[in-house]
Amino acid sequence: MEKLINYVNHAKIELSKVIFPTKMQVRQAFFAVFLVVTVVSLFLALIDVIMSASLSALI
Repeated sequence: MEKLINYVNHAKIELSKVIFPTKMQVRQAFFAVFLVVTVVSLFLALIDVIMSASLSALI
């Protein structure tokens, strides 16, 4: 039982050291990820269309 109490106390100490992001930081990170995912997906869609058209022309 003493190990469990010791673990919980250490966990509380470590949790107090965590710096949580602000609302603005979360929003900025969301938009950055959204933008990168959108650009990469559009790029891959373009490559897919080009490859599909070239393969159709070959066949």
